[in-house]
Amino acid sequence: MKRLIIIGIVISFFALSGWGQNRENISKDPFINFGVKAGFNSSMFTVSDFKIRDVTINEIQNTYKIGYFGSVFMRINIGAHYIQPEASYQISRCQIGFDKLGSHHPELEPDYAYINSKLHSIEIPVLYGFNIIKSGPYGLSVFAGPKFKYLWSKRNKISFENLDQEIEEKLHPLNLSLTAGVGVNISRIFFDFRYELGLNNISKEVNYVNQPESPENGRDIVFNRRENVLSFSFGVMF
Repeated sequence: MKRLIIIGIVISFFALSGWGQNRENISKDPFINFGVKAGFNSSMFTVSDFKIRDVTINEIQNTYKIGYFGSVFMRINIGAHYIQPEASYQISRCQIGFDKLGSHHPELEPDYAYINSKLHSIEIPVLYGFNIIKSGPYGLSVFAGPKFKYLWSKRNKISFENLDQEIEEKLHPLNLSLTAGVGVNISRIFFDFRYELGLNNISKEVNYVNQPESPENGRDIVFNRRENVLSFSFGVMF
């Protein structure tokens, strides 16, 4: 929270100092820019419901792992505002750890199991942005918008470690998230920092291998998770 307050103060300072020169430089922007970018990401899964048979898993531990992505985009400039549709290919990685005994047996030593995810996705964000500063070759903007994500099931790799039986998870192919961030540019080179909030459960179903769901046993595993992503990228705008 303190870091967010400091960032907000810094942005406000630069916005006030550069506001007087902002209008003149914005008017010189072309109506449409194109660009390419690449970067790194770090994923975290918010787990809202996790049950294995009669055991409810309450404590989830996320281990961040670095992923990467590449994008192309078009920016439509409208004064100090812009609309930026993008198309990107992203690989995100994360590990979820949990005590498979849950809280039912506090007298026993924890027995940890892990879910490793490596997800490949094709993503289409549509962003609205506002130029806070546009002074000479320097610029500072904020942006936000929805992101439509297709999870490529044939490329995804999900493994469950230290569980008694083999388990497989199927994901919803189409998902929606909300993206917000800050961008800085120096001439044609730019950097941006984003946070992506998943809006829906990406897990479609989780089953024991060779033991499909049936009316007799119902769903032995319930697993609801949303993907949240921090990312940093750099690129060039034409």
